[in-house]
Amino acid sequence: MPMPNPSPLRQRVRQRAAQLVRAWDGPMTRDLVQRPGAFGLGRVPERLTPDATTQLTCGYCSTGCSLTAHLREGSAVNLSADPLYPVNLGMACPKGWEALAPLDAPDRATRPLLRGPDGVLRPVDWDTAMGAFVGRFKAIQAAHGLASVAFISTGQIVTEEMAFLGALAKFGMGMVHGDGNTRQCMATAASAYKHSFGFDAPPGCYADFEESDAIILLGSNLCIAHPIMWQRVLRNRRSPEIVVIDPRRTETAQCATQHVALAPKSDLTLLFGLAHLLVRAGWVKRDYIAAHTTGFAAFEEFVGAYAPERVSRETGVSVAELERLAHTIGTRERVSFWWTMGINQSHEGVRTAQAIINLALMTGNIGRPGTGANSITGQCNAMGSRLFSNTVSLFGGRSFTDPADRADVARILEIEEARIPTENSLAYDQILAGIDDGTIRGLWIIATNPAHSWIHQSEARARLRKLDFLVVQDLYADTETAREAHLVLPAAGWGEKDGTFINSERRLGVVRKIRRAPGEALADFHIFQLVAHHWGCGDLFRAWRSPADVFEIMKRLSAGRPCDLSGIHDYAQLDLAGGLQWPVPEGASAPAAERRLFADGVFYTPDGRARFVCEESRPAPEMPDADFPFWLLSGRGTSAQWHTQTRTGRSAVLRKLHPATTYLELNPTDARRLGIADAQEIRVISRRGRLTATACVTAAVAPGQVFLPMHYAETNRLTFPAFDPHSRQPSYKAGAVRIEAI
Repeated sequence: MPMPNPSPLRQRVRQRAAQLVRAWDGPMTRDLVQRPGAFGLGRVPERLTPDATTQLTCGYCSTGCSLTAHLREGSAVNLSADPLYPVNLGMACPKGWEALAPLDAPDRATRPLLRGPDGVLRPVDWDTAMGAFVGRFKAIQAAHGLASVAFISTGQIVTEEMAFLGALAKFGMGMVHGDGNTRQCMATAASAYKHSFGFDAPPGCYADFEESDAIILLGSNLCIAHPIMWQRVLRNRRSPEIVVIDPRRTETAQCATQHVALAPKSDLTLLFGLAHLLVRAGWVKRDYIAAHTTGFAAFEEFVGAYAPERVSRETGVSVAELERLAHTIGTRERVSFWWTMGINQSHEGVRTAQAIINLALMTGNIGRPGTGANSITGQCNAMGSRLFSNTVSLFGGRSFTDPADRADVARILEIEEARIPTENSLAYDQILAGIDDGTIRGLWIIATNPAHSWIHQSEARARLRKLDFLVVQDLYADTETAREAHLVLPAAGWGEKDGTFINSERRLGVVRKIRRAPGEALADFHIFQLVAHHWGCGDLFRAWRSPADVFEIMKRLSAGRPCDLSGIHDYAQLDLAGGLQWPVPEGASAPAAERRLFADGVFYTPDGRARFVCEESRPAPEMPDADFPFWLLSGRGTSAQWHTQTRTGRSAVLRKLHPATTYLELNPTDARRLGIADAQEIRVISRRGRLTATACVTAAVAPGQVFLPMHYAETNRLTFPAFDPHSRQPSYKAGAVRIEAI
């Protein structure tokens, strides 16, 4: 059957991707080793002794560092930083050095656990576990409909497992609703890119940290959250201005040339005010705007209302500071903008991210070295989740509601089109809310811990307890969420499985099995195979035999899409190349080590133009008042902590690098007024809960603000459940509390 002619979008994608790569140097072979210690997945080649080394991508943050695993008798005993990898260049943070320790924890989940009639979780074999899984979920669907069972995925497993889970749940088990914990970190950036560029496409690369004349960091404590990226900043030889826009005087702000200490959640007003000043001063690239964008005239008129005096009043930033920052952005040749959770986790995060994109577009700072509007991803594989988890979007950034997209996926996967849902999934918060009204009766949670990490934690736990059946699939059986489960499935962790991660700069890196999982724990991939078999849909996935097979399927699903992977031969090529940034279309020449998008000024929208998008700024839903007079800010505590500490908390070394108990940063002026001394025990209270913490009196926070690290189990008792209307991402970073001395 002849293939239909490619769409204009697909033609532009192929042409642009081909322009981004250099001449092909010759065919790759699977067994060619050009980088020390590199070899194929899941085995030790005969020419290497069991006491050898191999490389794999780190499984913590989105930086995507490569680590060298040192093997003894075929199993990893130590890790070091890979000196040749283009991401980390021989550097690693404490989490990377200690990444093996959580795998050795004595409390790993090693057998399935099923809760009996007496409420006690007891070990069972895998057949019994699968019988309960299938029997209970099918009974719920029979009584309440297919959509009454949902899943919550993660940015922590390899892309091939995400793809398998999304296909299994939606095409095999009939689920309509499934979301991932990437909703907590990257939904805002993904939505902003889609609206502005036409696709979820972060344009820059880490080399831009080294090639910028001005680096603008918004809501990002790069020193702590992404220390290897900060090391890339320090390699910059262009004497850049380093601007940190953050209410706190963070570790990164202390190293900056400009710290813009704005009022909490006033970012959008600030950015519109900067656009106003850029227009007024004539620091706008009107030729670029006319050739490559649309909507600027309306945007220019809109920001006319954001005069410096208004912006100063609403943000707390002086007019002189605003003018200095606008001058930096407007007069430097290469300006790069970088944002992370301080922007994304907001009640108006999408519009704020788009306001950053607007600044890059109006000054022509995109597609060139040292430029870009670049989101810094949270989890190690949040980008993989965004593209291939089959949750928010159909595989490869397609739409569940588009008949042509459904037909395309059905053809590629050789399945009946009727198996593909025709409606979008509920978002994470809506799935949890659906438990209250009975819409969701069964839930499968994979490699995430919402009973700790979800906003307004007490409400989240109460909802989980209402479920008819809760399955938790994780490394440990004692996470806050696993303790609520009816069934716990023991999973292998990073370093115990094969596959790929995709980092913040769109780079695919290889993850490989360097240890055996303990006891009866299985890789998530093999658990999904078991589920498919017991559910009775195994024939649907007969081609999904291994992660490598699924990677081939992902290549077909991505072909002709902006995220095209079809030109990647196999895992061996990724290994030899030091990872590859998408797009890599079939037939393209050999990709350069580091590439940025939109060098030709053509975007993924129907007309090829980027969009200026804006909307009036709004106050935060919960503001400090007489009863709760402090802004509560939250964020990363140290580079030795990771999210809910499920893994980092099991490393004795990492535990020594951060306070063991919850602490709260408090300004000295507020401490004196409340009669609180440094290191004193205090009580922190919001309208949703309370906790006890140790006071850390510091000028790093402004008067009227307090800061609480996100990692402690108690923190999300206090957070306010606001959600961005466009991305449904929770607003963790602002709420109201009061402080009491004990």
